[in-house]
Amino acid sequence: MKHTISVLVENHAGVLSRVSGLFARRGFNIDSLAVGVTGDPAVSRITIVADGDEHTAQQIEKQLNKLVDTIKVKVLGADELLARELQMIKVNAAPAQRSEILTICEIMGAKVIDMTPTTMTVEISDSAVQLQRMHDLLEGYGIKEIVRTGTIAIQKGSVTIR
Repeated sequence: MKHTISVLVENHAGVLSRVSGLFARRGFNIDSLAVGVTGDPAVSRITIVADGDEHTAQQIEKQLNKLVDTIKVKVLGADELLARELQMIKVNAAPAQRSEILTICEIMGAKVIDMTPTTMTVEISDSAVQLQRMHDLLEGYGIKEIVRTGTIAIQKGSVTIR
């Protein structure tokens, strides 16, 4: 089972290394990791997606709370979070195929961010399921390159992690 963990940490050098080192020492596998500053430049948010049972999620939470630089840890349940990833796909695009690719982009909520005589690069930000669907739709045109960020997540509703 996948677990999404939101961690607020002090924003200084070495914090990410300590967090990832904790996962390595304990043998926990990280499926996705994204880090960014918050509204407070002294605080960063790390969003981690890890695989494991409920006991594993509890152990991860306890271990993260032990780190000196940790401010707050919250394991977000699948029903209480909004999650997104960013994906950019460079696809073969002969002039005759461009209108088809543009239609796919319009339907999927993606946008074209670069075009050459032989390729188009599209950008989409959505759930992992929608990103896979976009990949599947463009695969027939010949994907030349693909890059994807880790998951970022926020808790639904008015509750905040502070």
